[in-house]
Amino acid sequence: MSAQTPATTVLVVDDDFMVAKLHSRCVTAMEGFTVAGVAHSGAEALRVAERVRPDLVLLDVYLPDMDGISVLRELRAAEERDPARTPVDALFITAARDAEVIRSALRAGALHYLIKPFNQAALQEQLRHVAALRTRLDTLSEARQEDVDQIFGTRPPGSRELPKGLAPHTAELVERVLRTHPEGLSATECAQAGALSRVSTRRYLEYFADTGRAEVTLKYGGTGRPERRYRWVG
Repeated sequence: MSAQTPATTVLVVDDDFMVAKLHSRCVTAMEGFTVAGVAHSGAEALRVAERVRPDLVLLDVYLPDMDGISVLRELRAAEERDPARTPVDALFITAARDAEVIRSALRAGALHYLIKPFNQAALQEQLRHVAALRTRLDTLSEARQEDVDQIFGTRPPGSRELPKGLAPHTAELVERVLRTHPEGLSATECAQAGALSRVSTRRYLEYFADTGRAEVTLKYGGTGRPERRYRWVG
């Protein structure tokens, strides 16, 4: 996170004190995120949200006084009453598996829905996804269709239009190689795994990076330019 980019503030809401503590630790361990508050009931969540105005709320469905979806609806109502209020994003973390509950969470404006139990990596992946969405929206003044598809994730796989010179079957092959190597690959390693040329593979990798489906990190060695490594993020 750069010095100019403020941390994403998070409100953790769970009636189980230990679970709330675990989620808070997971958030704190993520670069670019900070825990702004913790609540163990719906009413407390609304009070804390009013005080700290978080960017993101991690919200359980099962709370002792009201369900988490009602909490989110109350937060949305508060935003409608105060147009100057910054809207909060919501990520449900719950054991509730009922399809109607999931549908209600979606309609209330949740970004995603994690079903307990899950490992820490799953939550951190969703936090990275939230950060990527926020960054993407903050840097857009006008969206292309592929930007909207990436944000909403609604276009079926394989239906995205590729730039001239890129072939769908090769794009699918490079995507498949990346998906099977979650630790990330260099262009050379990806080309070897897919039996493709490095130059061609690099074009597809850069296209995936430009459209937000691959994350690029730099690996510095002793001399020369740093190695670009690609990791599939969808």
